[in-house]
Amino acid sequence: MLTAIIKKEINTFFSSLMGYIVIAVFLIATGLMLWVIPGQYNIIDAGYAHVDGLFVLAPWLFLFLCPAITMRAIAEERQNGTWDLLITRPVGVSRIVAGKFLASWLLVIIALLPTILFYISVYYIAEPFGNVDSGAFWGSFAGLILLAGIYVAIGIFASSLSKNQVFAFIMTLSASFLLFYGFELISLFFQSGSTILLIENLGIHAHYKSISRGVIDSRDLTYFFFMSGLFIFFTIRKLSIK
Repeated sequence: MLTAIIKKEINTFFSSLMGYIVIAVFLIATGLMLWVIPGQYNIIDAGYAHVDGLFVLAPWLFLFLCPAITMRAIAEERQNGTWDLLITRPVGVSRIVAGKFLASWLLVIIALLPTILFYISVYYIAEPFGNVDSGAFWGSFAGLILLAGIYVAIGIFASSLSKNQVFAFIMTLSASFLLFYGFELISLFFQSGSTILLIENLGIHAHYKSISRGVIDSRDLTYFFFMSGLFIFFTIRKLSIK
């Protein structure tokens, strides 16, 4: 049944033009920033082979991509009156939420996969040939996938709070931004190095930067999976309350 829910969510997303537009806008915006628009993220302007700009830009573009994918997950079901019908089936709320989370996460990964072409392009145009830090790329890419997991979990939770999809979008964007960068802003008010480090480690950005160095640290993995699981738990609890 979990597989059926995932397939249904993905088919529903791609059954409308909006689904393709959401992914296309993400890829076009990323491509323009990396290859066309002059600036610090432009690969050609940098003068050396790297795709670092992708991993700086993507977390911010995810603030719009992930809410656009998740905002309808539960809110639309409740708005259309199909949620009550869905929970009457012998599936269970936890499995429904898990299915919607995994489907939305997979959709973000699908949107992200074409960006590997940027790495391949840089690999072939580099001098000497293949002079790219592949370890850093794949570590950062894994970081983006884990980051998407948290954003999606937040989005599913926000979608469970209201029938209004716009509300879910704004809530997801706001909460994701606060978790990603808010703790670093708060840390600026402190002078103690240990306090600053503690506060920064409560946010996503510190763990994302750590894993982007190409080193997989169990503490970072624990943080990403814990935060994703926490918002999934919140969603299940919210939907289980009669």
